[in-house]
Amino acid sequence: MKFVRFAVDDKVEYGILNGESIQAIDSDPYHDFNCTDSHYHQSKVKLLSPCTPSKVVALGLNYHSHARELGATIPNAPLLFLKPSTAVIGPEDNIIYPPSSKRVDYEGELGVIIKKPVWMVPEEHALDYVLGYTCFNDVTARDIQQMESQWTRAKGFNTFAAVGPCIETDIDPANAAVETYLNGELKQKGNTSDLIYSVRTLIHFISYAMTLLPGDIIATGTPSGIGPMYPGDTIEIKIKDIGTLRNYVTNGSQAPQ
Repeated sequence: MKFVRFAVDDKVEYGILNGESIQAIDSDPYHDFNCTDSHYHQSKVKLLSPCTPSKVVALGLNYHSHARELGATIPNAPLLFLKPSTAVIGPEDNIIYPPSSKRVDYEGELGVIIKKPVWMVPEEHALDYVLGYTCFNDVTARDIQQMESQWTRAKGFNTFAAVGPCIETDIDPANAAVETYLNGELKQKGNTSDLIYSVRTLIHFISYAMTLLPGDIIATGTPSGIGPMYPGDTIEIKIKDIGTLRNYVTNGSQAPQ
């Protein structure tokens, strides 16, 4: 099942995407809901970020291929950082290139969407707290990241957490192909089977540090092939069975859509 969040007729709704058709639901997907009689063609609505997280918990260096790419040592525990909710944008939105950075990179990732509060969960029950999965672009001001020992500014600019286009409930998070295309050219090709720490392990580990809330996102890390993007570029994250997250890079004088 594919859940979407969308704007139509000056209101925001949740629905179930089936092909090009969206059937609205009468609640959000974190609670019991019923399907309504309202149907929309996808071309007639504006898809939004499929969730509104209180926080994005992201992973640094969580693919073996990315560690090899950087010549880095495998971390002995998941390397966590946070992205603020104000960084979140949806599909077809603009990624704003901040004037303070000279290099902004894409990082295509699998995003995990939490469906109910989770605190101190054992690994064997961790996936019970997952609503589904989405495409995520962990946009990074690489030059700022390299200058500062903390990553908050480099990772936290407005528009630096692109999410979408939907939340897919029925994929295997241990075997999901993640691809990134810059202006139509394949730049990253990985699979979550190469994760250093699995989705199950990540939820367990994070939940022993903080409570995860419905709609929160875990960005599971990026495979090898990271690189820069510039104003005028189109960046796409593709995960089979989820879809394509497409965004457009614009300069710092242009506001988000």
